Amino acid sequence: MLAKKTSKNQITLPKAIVNHYPEIEYFDVLEEGGRIILVPLKPSRANEVREKLAELGIKDDDVNDAINWARK
Repeated sequence: MLAKKTSKNQITLPKAIVNHYPEIEYFDVLEEGGRIILVPLKPSRANEVREKLAELGIKDDDVNDAINWARK
């Protein structure tokens, strides 16, 4: 299966893959040995998302600032 990166750095996952994860909205993205790995995050794993945001240094104020900027 192929996936093409668009000019806006977006990738559409093949339907055959997405059908295996109907409830999944978020994926953790890793790079290992020259490969891109997508790890599905289940909706009940919100703490993992929070931990990842903390690991990236993204705080509540950053999110609020981004929302305010986007609404301008």
